[in-house]
Amino acid sequence: MSDLIRDATDLAPVDADWLRLLVGDWQMVSDLAFADLVLWVPASGGQDWVAVAHCRPSTGPTAYHDDQVGRRVPRGRRPLVDEAWATRRLVTEGEPEHDEDSAVRTTTAPVQRAGRRVAVLSRHTTAVSLRMPSRLELTYMACADVLMGMVVEGRFPSQDAPTTHRRGSPRVGDGLVRLDADGVVLYASPNAQAVFHRLGLIGELAGRLLPEVTSELIDTSGPVDESLPIVLLGKAPWRADVETRGAALSLRAVPLVEDGVRVGGLVLCRDVTELRGRELELISKDATIREIHHRVKNNLQTVAALLRLQSRRIESPDAKAALGEAMRRVSTIALVHDTLSQTYDASVDFDALVDTGLLLAAEVATPSARARARRTGSFGLVGPDDATPLALVITELVTNAVEHGLAERDGTVEVRAERDGVVLDLAVVDDGAGLPEDFTVGAKAPGGGGLGSRIVQTLVRGELRGDITWENRRPGPGTVVRVHCRLGEVPAR
Repeated sequence: MSDLIRDATDLAPVDADWLRLLVGDWQMVSDLAFADLVLWVPASGGQDWVAVAHCRPSTGPTAYHDDQVGRRVPRGRRPLVDEAWATRRLVTEGEPEHDEDSAVRTTTAPVQRAGRRVAVLSRHTTAVSLRMPSRLELTYMACADVLMGMVVEGRFPSQDAPTTHRRGSPRVGDGLVRLDADGVVLYASPNAQAVFHRLGLIGELAGRLLPEVTSELIDTSGPVDESLPIVLLGKAPWRADVETRGAALSLRAVPLVEDGVRVGGLVLCRDVTELRGRELELISKDATIREIHHRVKNNLQTVAALLRLQSRRIESPDAKAALGEAMRRVSTIALVHDTLSQTYDASVDFDALVDTGLLLAAEVATPSARARARRTGSFGLVGPDDATPLALVITELVTNAVEHGLAERDGTVEVRAERDGVVLDLAVVDDGAGLPEDFTVGAKAPGGGGLGSRIVQTLVRGELRGDITWENRRPGPGTVVRVHCRLGEVPAR
């Protein structure tokens, strides 16, 4: 719709925003009228009409099986649209016109904002639905007529209505209550009756004051939504929720105005008990998952502490070093779980994880020298399946660069990240002594990369679905370790 308005019309941005607001709420009008709605806007040059939006009813058959969006019609081919635009009033034809092999009755209304014409709204009802209507249908269509009149007056849609769609927002078919200007129920659809029976109502709603009925059904001793009385009176286009006796209702009010005078209102209602229950289950599951990550982190920290205690009792330097490496790896995994325990989704802000934790490996690895570590580029969000192996890879590479590349000298280790979608290019660069000529991954000293390099290679090729290479830095001294891998899709936030 935005593209059509921009490319095919000369509408001002404020008028285009008004039409988007109308289209965002016109499904209710379509359902009440049992009719298709088409929004016509004058095309650039003023010689044609262009349809920028089309809505079909969920309460009845559609008048047009083919979508009307993008259709251009010369002026004169749609006389009702021309007349509504020229006269600034509702126009209804006498007999149904035969359009696209079906009998369709059409009503058109000029869409106005601040006293200016913006577009024309056409309502198309199939002749199949033009039979002896029930009381529900009569009420629906009467409400639709009032709303169409409000469109002409520039009072619908309402700018005071919520701009976001709340989960479980009620629709016409979920339940409708028609109120007079004092909040007395003139008509309640069968679904609306069922919704209030779920709250504990006995008897009919018709003829009763809706706020009084609702106050008798809910517990008012505790907190109550402050907007609830206004919604139940139909005075403002607001929304409210009611929860009592194990049931949950979502309510939406739509004031009805004729010639500037409020004549009543609509209250759409929906039983959202099951929906709210599922939301609570999801919240509970999220909290449980975060608690599991928190406990795993605590357990891993306990393991790291036990390894530290054990290393203090061992005299062998090789055994002490091996326990220190194991303790570092366990602490890295614990750091990932700590991050996951503090998020509300299944993804890790890996830049923050690197900055706050993993680069500390440089300081821990060189107690007698000054090693500086820094990050350039961005990792972005990383899924939980990739966060742990990637964290272990970076920790191992940074630690190895400090312990073996810098070899107790002052120096710098840089972690470079380039992310393009799911593809990650990682480089760990140091300005140390470089690789020995006989370097072999996983081989023992003097030229071997040791257990750390073998762990890194296994993690990159197995868990991260990538490749890793070691090479001497050119130009200048030092080593460059390059990792090219493919990360998994990050869950949507």
